[in-house]
Amino acid sequence: MTVIAPIVEAYVGEYASGKSENAVNRAIALHRTGHAVTLVDLDTVEPCYTIRPIKRELEAMGLDVVAWETRDTVGLGEAGSVIMGSMRWVLRRKGSIIMDIGYGVHGARIFNLIEGADENPYLKIIAVINMSRPFTSTVENILEYVSTLGRVDALLNNTHLAEETTVDIVQKGARGIAEAAHQLGLPMIATSAVTEIAEQIGEYDCMGNPVRKITRIMPKTFW
Repeated sequence: MTVIAPIVEAYVGEYASGKSENAVNRAIALHRTGHAVTLVDLDTVEPCYTIRPIKRELEAMGLDVVAWETRDTVGLGEAGSVIMGSMRWVLRRKGSIIMDIGYGVHGARIFNLIEGADENPYLKIIAVINMSRPFTSTVENILEYVSTLGRVDALLNNTHLAEETTVDIVQKGARGIAEAAHQLGLPMIATSAVTEIAEQIGEYDCMGNPVRKITRIMPKTFW
């Protein structure tokens, strides 16, 4: 009997790099291919822009979502950024686990609170990079920024300019991030783009990395 290893991924990166969008889309995509998936909200940096408002919508799709609901934390101020016990012990769950992490070095520190993060053999910490953002706009900037995040196991190209995104912008990101990954000695695991752009690029980007189609879900989560 073949034992299928779980997919355990955590998405980190700069503010507005697309961490949450990629985490949510990845969880949905895995679920649609038959994986039992837990999606966990570990963003304690900016709780007003997390998956909380769409928790029930995601659960209705079949995902197991570990997150506060907005109504649970309204009025609590900074106390609304604490984690629940189910978040701390999330790596003990069976099946695949996708973690949405808060931005920057402060967000990445959440791993200090997650039991088993250092020992889990399946955990991959993926830095989501958008070369249209100021702190990661050049290869040199990416190298410097990633070095501040602590442990990073792979890079993902999420270069875009919102509604102004073109295939050329995404492919420019693929080339730059592939070079940064090479210099860091890390794999670049994918390029992600909204479905319209992804279909124009095709199955692989110009550097040979798989292209993930993204449906923009996070714009409706701001509260």
